[in-house]
Amino acid sequence: MAPQDKNTPPPLPEPLRVAVADSHTHLDMLPQLPLGGAPMGTVEEALAKAASVGVTTVVQVGCDLAGSRWAADTAAAHDAVHATVALHPNEAPRIVLGDPEGWSRQGAREPGGDAALDAALDAIDALAALPHVRGVGETGLDYFRTGPDGMAAQERSFRAHIEIAKRHDKALVIHDREAHDDVLRILREEGAPERTVFHCYSGDAAMAEVCAEAGYFMSFAGNVTFKNAQPLRDALAVAPAELVLVETDAPFLTPAPYRGRANAPYLIPVTLRAMAEVKGLTEDALATAVAANTARAFGY
Repeated sequence: MAPQDKNTPPPLPEPLRVAVADSHTHLDMLPQLPLGGAPMGTVEEALAKAASVGVTTVVQVGCDLAGSRWAADTAAAHDAVHATVALHPNEAPRIVLGDPEGWSRQGAREPGGDAALDAALDAIDALAALPHVRGVGETGLDYFRTGPDGMAAQERSFRAHIEIAKRHDKALVIHDREAHDDVLRILREEGAPERTVFHCYSGDAAMAEVCAEAGYFMSFAGNVTFKNAQPLRDALAVAPAELVLVETDAPFLTPAPYRGRANAPYLIPVTLRAMAEVKGLTEDALATAVAANTARAFGY
């Protein structure tokens, strides 16, 4: 691929015959849609492009307070958008311990301690009560980016999000990166909400069987198409069709053969067709199941 191709959006895929939802996207992070500065027409263009290929619904996911407010506002303004709100697992340690490197989009931050995390969780709780907010997430644990010093803040935040989701009867959207055993343990200890979604499912087939037994939804992203992702495909193969969702996690995890370019909801058909092949289902059969599953998971 020539270097300039990375800035060229992938072409529109052939439309799906059965409309589906992108169960996890970050419209506020797409290159052309900067947080807070996006004209509504630009969001509408992204939604129209997705709808033109049969992706008629998106779940816009919050990762911090600003993004969660943006998700709630965007869902209020667009019938095709449902929101989830949360502090990402990597956001909680930044709030408590500070972020001197300014890695997150808020830039460098001073340590706020537990009081600052409590205040942020209170704000998420208030957003979660809104009717167009359908889920609490993405929350969970991330041992890839956050070291041992941040684990206590992550776990406290995760447990609080579980409680918020249950109290408001909203879906729980989980980010689980290199933390499978602890995520499953905390869900057992706290008692998982009735509807729990493992976003960008990253476990193996054995974990998929554990999730299926518990009734957790497993949402697969474009990385299921990557050459080195056979364990993910093995997990998808054993995941019950009634618990499978599809997502972009846009602008990340663009499916092959477009890896390296920005992802967007209109590329869902590429991933869904690859998933149907893994599961030995027709495209229409998987799309029908995924559409029903996503509506059930997020209560719309």
